[in-house]
Amino acid sequence: MTEPRREVGFWTATSLVIGSMIGSGVFLLPAALAAFGGISMLAWVITAAGSVMLALVFAHLSKRNPASGGVYAYTRDGFGDFAGFLVAWGYWISMWSANAALSVAFVGYAGPVISSISPSIPDIANTPVLAASMAIGTLWFLTFVNTLGVATAGKVQVVTTTLKLLPLVVVGIGGVFSFNSAHFAFPDLSASGDQTFGLLLLAAMTQTLFAFVGLEVATVPAGLVKDPDRTIPRATLVGTILTAAIYVISTAGAMSLVAPEVLMKSTAPFADAARVLGGNGLGTLVAVGAAISAFGSLNGWILVVSQLPLAVAKDGLFPRPFARLSSSGMPVTGMVISGVLSSLLIMFNYSGGSGLVVVFTKTLVLSTLATLIPYAFCSLAVFIPGGGRAKNLGAGAATIAIVAFIYSLFCIYGAGQETVFLGFLLIVVGLPVYVWVVRHRGGAARPQTR
Repeated sequence: MTEPRREVGFWTATSLVIGSMIGSGVFLLPAALAAFGGISMLAWVITAAGSVMLALVFAHLSKRNPASGGVYAYTRDGFGDFAGFLVAWGYWISMWSANAALSVAFVGYAGPVISSISPSIPDIANTPVLAASMAIGTLWFLTFVNTLGVATAGKVQVVTTTLKLLPLVVVGIGGVFSFNSAHFAFPDLSASGDQTFGLLLLAAMTQTLFAFVGLEVATVPAGLVKDPDRTIPRATLVGTILTAAIYVISTAGAMSLVAPEVLMKSTAPFADAARVLGGNGLGTLVAVGAAISAFGSLNGWILVVSQLPLAVAKDGLFPRPFARLSSSGMPVTGMVISGVLSSLLIMFNYSGGSGLVVVFTKTLVLSTLATLIPYAFCSLAVFIPGGGRAKNLGAGAATIAIVAFIYSLFCIYGAGQETVFLGFLLIVVGLPVYVWVVRHRGGAARPQTR
């Protein structure tokens, strides 16, 4: 069989790392982080450092076993079928939860734009029933687009990716030149009940980590990369650092331009910050760019959310319907099931009349928690020689893996009792699925060996 040409160089690989992380999640984060004040900036720095450690862990695992990419494959290779299933189940939960958050983020920016074009239309973003309906409608429209095939979904993705950096750059640069230190004061701990500085920092870290989700899927397959042993780790590291810088500057810009008490209620924080800089015209332009980015991110993740269950089902660890392909070659069953779950999560969070920012925060924290569990598994998988490989682990790689594992634990704690409890229940719900799959397969699952 002909070997694939190694055409991906350092800068191409780096751009893939950056592009996979910068989505729409960051566009509502300034509102979610406003209550933390200056603590949020410290959280960004710590999260960036922890994300670099995680990036290096995935770079190491990719080099050790290029043939099996992704958190599910690395965990299964190291710990066996059962751990592989748990990580795949948790990671799948994180993806359809993320799609719910991305749908809500899209409404936060698109809603005000629609209302400004047609004043007769109610304030969609601040009307729970309308916001939930628009979020779910957008989710299912893009699910339909993805059922048409990869080529169609890819064309949508190319169009929507081009404007994703505009709101971040405009607000970030503008905020630097209009810096207001008063907006970064630490919250009054005496008025925060049982919340301590440490607990607030951990909560902010968990929320900021959502913006880095994607670094694990950005590691380019070694077979396509020039000098993969050097290029993949360097591209992953540089890409993560550059993305962190973009996040910190853009978030600081939004927080500098808009007062915290206003920002925490904003459904479109970057658009509101842009209005401070250049009036309604610039605000609308930034809102359109952010809405397009949110739309594109949701389109891409709907495609991704169907691919993981497909791969796991082919390995016999997910129910067979997830492996069914339509005439266009797409796992439509998996897309529909994920879409239903995302829709239920949106309705559940809006059912109590919660505002858009509250719904976004709840869904992003749940998604991040479900991602942290696979991160913790992969950090420890570094120490287990998959298939007899990598028995001599260097001190540097071991230290990075330990730091990444500890960082994951801290962020899991920072998700809060309610979210951890819900996440635990969702993981436990997967156990009967595993039992059913193993029994249906006709035998106990055995660890993967090569």
